[in-house]
Amino acid sequence: MRATQGDGTTGATTASGGTRMPGGAAAPGGATQPDRRPPPDVTTTEPTTTEPPTSSTPPPARVPAARPWLRTLLAGGAVVTAGLLVSRYGSGPVGDALGDALYAALVLLLVAFVVPRRALAVQAAVALAVCWAVEVAQATGGPESAVRAWPPLRYLLGTTFAWADLVWYAVGVLATWWLMLGTSRGRVGATGAATTSA
Repeated sequence: MRATQGDGTTGATTASGGTRMPGGAAAPGGATQPDRRPPPDVTTTEPTTTEPPTSSTPPPARVPAARPWLRTLLAGGAVVTAGLLVSRYGSGPVGDALGDALYAALVLLLVAFVVPRRALAVQAAVALAVCWAVEVAQATGGPESAVRAWPPLRYLLGTTFAWADLVWYAVGVLATWWLMLGTSRGRVGATGAATTSA
């Protein structure tokens, strides 16, 4: 039997009565094999995530905490030693002036040791007020009676009131305050430099 050619849409009829589908092959008995060609390769692109840049700068190194109380104790020991030397070997107005200034310096160091977190100006004001209060109390005779009962109190309370002592107390407090202020600024500058270099 002669094969009849069909159009490209409906396919072709074979001599065995089967139908040839587009892209397919005629199978025995008229069945048509499906197209087994692999589907076209479709490449899917996964979205990429951009991680934020991480800083490679290491954290600043911790600077060891300073110990101001230790420096205060050492300075106080030096002032006490100097005061004892002046009391033993000094004499006259110069010895009295040095003794008053060193006494005021020691009082300021004691105040800084007791209340180290207060501002330096506040510590100096408190120290000067204590020195002046002790000097004014000498005019009442109370410190003199305490010294008679226990002579070592003479180094702490004194015995005789003098107006000049008030001036030398102020000089001692101001000189010590200036030294402590310079030391504090130098310590802060050294700490900042160490942190920056780290």
